[in-house]
Amino acid sequence: MPAALTLDDLRRYAIARSLFTPTTLPAAIRRLGFVQADPIRAPARAQDLTLRHRVVDYRAGDLEARYPRLQIDEDCLVNYGFLPREHLALMHPREPKRPWDAETQRKADDVLAFVRERRAVHPREVELHFAHGRAKGPWGGTGNLATHLLDGLHYRGLLRVKRRDSGTRVYEAAAHPPADDSPNGRARRAAALIDLVVHKYAPLPAASLTYLVRLLGYGAPHLSAQTQAALRLAREQLASATLDGITWYWPADENPRSRRWAVDDQLRLLAPFDPIVWDRRRFTLFWGWTYKFEAYTPPAQRQFGYYALPMLWGERVIGWGNVKVHDTQLYVTLGYAGFAGAKDFAVQPALDEEVSKMQSFLISSELTGSAQARIAK
Repeated sequence: MPAALTLDDLRRYAIARSLFTPTTLPAAIRRLGFVQADPIRAPARAQDLTLRHRVVDYRAGDLEARYPRLQIDEDCLVNYGFLPREHLALMHPREPKRPWDAETQRKADDVLAFVRERRAVHPREVELHFAHGRAKGPWGGTGNLATHLLDGLHYRGLLRVKRRDSGTRVYEAAAHPPADDSPNGRARRAAALIDLVVHKYAPLPAASLTYLVRLLGYGAPHLSAQTQAALRLAREQLASATLDGITWYWPADENPRSRRWAVDDQLRLLAPFDPIVWDRRRFTLFWGWTYKFEAYTPPAQRQFGYYALPMLWGERVIGWGNVKVHDTQLYVTLGYAGFAGAKDFAVQPALDEEVSKMQSFLISSELTGSAQARIAK
């Protein structure tokens, strides 16, 4: 009789399936299915911090530099990020929950015509040409109406990000292949979207699977009814097991107890949105402590730091690191979470190797070849 599945099996499986053998940039994005983006750079943007563990010789900024030549797009899924172009067909034509009023729609049509005429447009060009002024944004703040219109046209699939100039999106007109918008077509697209997020984040506790499907309302609000029906079907078709009262789900063609899911003994500083740590519910179940992203927490209330990077060593997340660059100097401040052997000599070689890799990763953007690292524990 085979041994029963354990939480240790699921933890190893989660790490190994996400930290696949480093490959090319296009192959890694295709394998991940989606890479979450974040504008904060501490010491690099989240997308770069995620890809550096999965792409051979990856350097900070490689994704932005190579983006115009790759078959990928910036767009929304469960949040904003980068995904293979073929996935866009699952979400477009996208129908926002709040349509524009007639006046805003007229202005948006004018902006779209302007972009089509110019072929590639920086938001500043739209602002100077139309002088629309400022408007209230979807999250309560105010900004240039030109920016809001461009964002809205992008969200609707009428524009795509052609490239970025110093971090600012430059747009071009977009055209998507016709989508099967019949009831069956929508059902197939909803099922494919659930399959996409399961393959990225598995194994998933039942509550996390439900939460992810709800977040698909960001990328495909017009498929909400279909995604709920697809979720019910997915629960029947995915592999699953119940441990300590919690049901876990993963792709039906994978076996968490297989020997293929081997975990190495490297130490890695992970992005706050890395697939391994993204699901905070699963994080706590796997490692017995709660990690928080505190960039928007008042400094006096922070426990981990402004942009703490979870520190994975083998199968354990033993703590976190805050990494800063100042005058070509790399500063690493570490914290530990209930790990008695944190300061043992066993950790140090793995930590030194990871810091060296971080230096190489940052060398093109922030550091020089003579940069040194200082580690505070």
